[in-house]
Amino acid sequence: MKKSIVVFALCMFLAASGSAIAKDWKKVRVGVEGAYPPFSYVQPDGELAGFDIDIARALVAAMGADVTLVAQDWDGMIPALMAKKYDAIIASMSITDERKKKVSFSKKYYRTPAKFIAKKGSVSDFSKGTMKGKTIGVQRATIHDQYLTDVYGKDVNIKRYGSLDEAYLDLIVGRVDMLLADSVALLDGFLKKDDGKDYEFVGPDLNDRKWFGDGLGIAIRKQDKDLEELFNKAIETIRANGVYKAIQDKYFDFDVYGD
Repeated sequence: MKKSIVVFALCMFLAASGSAIAKDWKKVRVGVEGAYPPFSYVQPDGELAGFDIDIARALVAAMGADVTLVAQDWDGMIPALMAKKYDAIIASMSITDERKKKVSFSKKYYRTPAKFIAKKGSVSDFSKGTMKGKTIGVQRATIHDQYLTDVYGKDVNIKRYGSLDEAYLDLIVGRVDMLLADSVALLDGFLKKDDGKDYEFVGPDLNDRKWFGDGLGIAIRKQDKDLEELFNKAIETIRANGVYKAIQDKYFDFDVYGD
């Protein structure tokens, strides 16, 4: 009887501690968005593609593990990670102090600035004064949303969207005057396309650490330190063996890794 009590108590302790039982990470489930080209998008055949998607597959392969991609709307990314719907997030998520309160991050796997876009010729002198009264679109619950709210929230009308594709449609029909998002996402997802030919970047590159963090990283639950280290080593591996550059060159004609 006493032995059973001891065994039961030990099992309860191990279950509570979590980290006491090592996980082999032979299979890694990765949360991705699928609505943020060129980083992630759904092809006509229904398959996921994009820079984040290829990076996710390459990193998990470098670990010697199998990957399962789990599509998730942006708003629910971190809650779904905490609920163990997947083991990590690879979805162009910026490494910010606010997010670090909830999750851990790998080292960055790329870094690009944020920018505004507007119709060509509509913003001749970019300043806080000229922004006053404008309606600006942004993807909901992003660092861009936070920046816009903090810096321009009292002077502009903010319209928030579940995805950039929705925001592009409203920009085209004139429901918003400008959009704010990652510069590469705006360039490849809109400006390079026919619908974007009448639009341009306005204002400076935005990369203040207070809002835009330390680059884009892989979010992991705080207790999964071993998985965080595996991702860090995998980033180093694909950077060194040429796999990262091959993926980068597939989507971009510049160094997306950044400073």
